[in-house]
Amino acid sequence: MTVQLRKVSADENDTRLDRWLKRHVPALTQGALQKMLRTGQIRVEGKRAEANTRLLAGQEVRIPPITENPLAKLPRAPKPVDERDAKALERMVIYKDHEVLVLDKPHGLPVQGGPNITKHLDGMLDALKFEAEDRPRLVHRLDRDTSGVLVLARTVGAAAKLAAAFRGRDVEKTYWAIVIGEPTPPAGRIEMALARTGGPRGERTVPAEPGDRDAARASTDFRILDAVRRRAAWLEMKPLTGRTHQLRVHAAEALGCPILGDGKYGGQAAHLEGLPNQLHLHARALRLPHPAGGMLEVAAPLPPHMKESFAFLGFEVPRTPKPRRGA
Repeated sequence: MTVQLRKVSADENDTRLDRWLKRHVPALTQGALQKMLRTGQIRVEGKRAEANTRLLAGQEVRIPPITENPLAKLPRAPKPVDERDAKALERMVIYKDHEVLVLDKPHGLPVQGGPNITKHLDGMLDALKFEAEDRPRLVHRLDRDTSGVLVLARTVGAAAKLAAAFRGRDVEKTYWAIVIGEPTPPAGRIEMALARTGGPRGERTVPAEPGDRDAARASTDFRILDAVRRRAAWLEMKPLTGRTHQLRVHAAEALGCPILGDGKYGGQAAHLEGLPNQLHLHARALRLPHPAGGMLEVAAPLPPHMKESFAFLGFEVPRTPKPRRGA
């Protein structure tokens, strides 16, 4: 092999150098990458660079000869997506352009794999390539039992920009939940630090103890949209931070009103006779910066089990607005 000089494409703008290299040179191990950066064999625009260097469109990257490692474990090729699953995934699409794909993720579908999970969204993304050469990329997550808006990036550059937006506070997230009881006051901001506890497959998020060094700040805005005689309430919840199970713990522990169907954090108190015993938490809408400029607003309709509960409780199901991209 010889030295290669490759240019960064427009859709790879703002990508980290190490991620760019892993994509273009799959045989490059982490150890070899670090050594080549340390010794200056990998260069950007003729200059030494670090693994976390952000690349700009049009820059030239020097890649030295890479020796194939016959013992290296190559990533497994994804299994072909079943035709019925592929059609189901296509029906989930609620917005699509050259850089962004938005799905209405159903309740019960895991986003990624894990113990005892054989079918998950990440393993079926080849079915959502459409006219693009590459499969779309996850830029954020939803719990298995949370339904609603899920954003995917269709290019490397879009993935970097969207991931940065989700890491910061540039994305406005709106969730709907049905909770047991009626919170008092009817609106406000929850400030309750959270911590993770337990081991593999038994992890839980809990309110952090004072002075807990592992505590993570967690903030949620909430307001009641409707209620039924203190029996149940329909909440709008807007997380200002992104902790694991944040909304579920804030509802159960800070408000004293567990989300309907959330046995993990509400126990038996999270059930109402006559209503589906499924988690009633829905990612209703997102407003986020579009990678190409402007703001994208997209919303997802209620899943079937929540529609059933809305009808039972007498809550009026509002119209779902069409996706909108503007300034």
